[in-house]
Amino acid sequence: MSESVVAAPRLSLPGLRIYPERPDSRGGWQRVVGSAARQAGLQLLAPLQDIRSRRFVTSVNALGPGLEQLDDSGFSQYIEQVRADIVRSGLHNDAVARAFAATREAACRSIGLRHYDVQLLAGRAMLQGRIAELETGEGKTLTATLAAAAAAFAGQSVHVITVNDYLAQRDRELMAPVYAALGLGVGLVIGGMSAAERRDAYRQNITYCTNKEAAFDYLRDRMALQNSNSSLRIKLSRIAHSPQVRAEPVMRGLQFAIVDEADSVLIDEARTPLIISERTDPDTELKIATESLAIVAGLQEGEHYWYHGEQRQVRFTDQGAAALLQRSQQLRGAWHGRLYREAQARNAVLALHVFVRDQHYLVRDDKIEIIDENTGRVMPDRSWGDGLHQMLEVKESCRVTGQTIPLAQMTYQRFFRRYQRLAGMTGTAREAARELWAVYRLPVASIHTHRPLARVYCKAEVLADIDSKWQRIVTRTRELSGRGVPVLIGTRSVASSELASRYLQAAGVQHRVLNAAQDLHEAEIIAQAGNLGQVTVATNMAGRGVDIRLSPEVQALGGLHIIMSERHDSGRIDRQLFGRCARQGEPGQVEIYLSLEDALIIDAGLAGAAGRSLGERLFQRAQRTMERRHRRARRELMRWDEHSGTALSFAGRLE
Repeated sequence: MSESVVAAPRLSLPGLRIYPERPDSRGGWQRVVGSAARQAGLQLLAPLQDIRSRRFVTSVNALGPGLEQLDDSGFSQYIEQVRADIVRSGLHNDAVARAFAATREAACRSIGLRHYDVQLLAGRAMLQGRIAELETGEGKTLTATLAAAAAAFAGQSVHVITVNDYLAQRDRELMAPVYAALGLGVGLVIGGMSAAERRDAYRQNITYCTNKEAAFDYLRDRMALQNSNSSLRIKLSRIAHSPQVRAEPVMRGLQFAIVDEADSVLIDEARTPLIISERTDPDTELKIATESLAIVAGLQEGEHYWYHGEQRQVRFTDQGAAALLQRSQQLRGAWHGRLYREAQARNAVLALHVFVRDQHYLVRDDKIEIIDENTGRVMPDRSWGDGLHQMLEVKESCRVTGQTIPLAQMTYQRFFRRYQRLAGMTGTAREAARELWAVYRLPVASIHTHRPLARVYCKAEVLADIDSKWQRIVTRTRELSGRGVPVLIGTRSVASSELASRYLQAAGVQHRVLNAAQDLHEAEIIAQAGNLGQVTVATNMAGRGVDIRLSPEVQALGGLHIIMSERHDSGRIDRQLFGRCARQGEPGQVEIYLSLEDALIIDAGLAGAAGRSLGERLFQRAQRTMERRHRRARRELMRWDEHSGTALSFAGRLE
């Protein structure tokens, strides 16, 4: 008698942690003391770190000649040996040196570029979880391949994060041959991609994306995974085909992030909370916005309300509150409640008198598009909350959209602190070093330049008014471009760039304008900005990540000439503009022309505080004032996020 044996199906469980990330860290005096002790230890060990770094570079350089002798087959075998060693033994110093040597050789063979020694130092700093501060033009895009490839060899999911889709797509295309030569897959996530396309991109060894796309993909994953950190719960739900897990996440967790332009992403962008929302009825929003704007029409600042610029808040006087009550008598419903009435009226005042077209937002294709104050780029998929966006739509006679109601939200600070390993690179980190350490525990490693810096700075000139300033800039621009010198005029907003264009046009100076309204022609304008005699007017879109190539003829004339027409809220953004010239040892010059009517002076509340005799010191004071305000805003947002996460934990996490 025979028996038939039916084999039970094998059960294949995912790994121990199917969505790896770092848990939230709590505050308390222990964390503060521990952090201070660690920072002090890093400072004491800095000289030893320098010695080890030099030895590391020597080790990588010693491997180079041997790799150059290998044919393609031999080089592939070497890569597999390096990969196996890292998987077996981890990212120890010798293994990292071999990985860096392999990446350098792969870059030479695939794209004809060889990492400099300073780039090896920066790559090692990032692999150790630090911010590498490299002077602009030192090749951060190529540098990132070192740390990204080594971490990918170790089996980690690597996200290379930058500030916009243009840079993410450009960097991925430039570096894809290097990764291919190393046997690594590289993906790209940009706006407009489907969930399936995103999932495929994140499944690659290395994924290029923006901070916005990565953060919102993570938030959507949290919603899909029912806000649970329990791997066991997710595994069991999958086995049972439970509806509790509604959808597959697109990411593979938060393992290692290399943040390009780290100060912009981790500091400047951190004032903006991340919110996933649903839309309300547009007709209802149109009615509310129209009524709100009507009841504040004609109200006067100082008589009916006070505006506090630092907090961007409106406070009504007794006379203003009485006027609102009288004007809303004919309205129905919630208008009879004082809290609702004044909340709507505050937003209406902001829409009418504070938010300025072409400075805070654009009107394009019958839509309000927010302008990022730090990058100068539009954020077409973002909107202001509490009905403010709809009031601006009515003000500008645009089609009114529904208001967004939050379904999930968190801050950039909380998101990036969840990466198991976090690093970054930028040309402007030292001013923000204390905040980068306090918030993210990221020390800054300043890397010297490959070639001596040849940038020439001229003393800033402060004019009495805006017209005098622009007349001076036009005269200087005509003189420079007439000699064949390319000129880049930096402005603070779209409105300022258009004003500059009108002055130049009136003087007969041929030029191109790069701002959020001309973003479709960005690559073309940048490609021509270094040509003989070319004049380009740009917002800070021409700052981070922009490489303006110069011909030998232009270099012989002194290189690209930067004219800054306004200081920004942060000196770091100014330095990014300066960094467009004198890159990689090339010549370049910076001139600064300011006026006592500039937006920075007014926003900082220093209008009329002093005359031209104070010169640049007045603008330095204004920048310090604005930087303090922004730090305070980021700190308050982070405290709110931490407090909300704790207070609402009984009902589920915020995200």
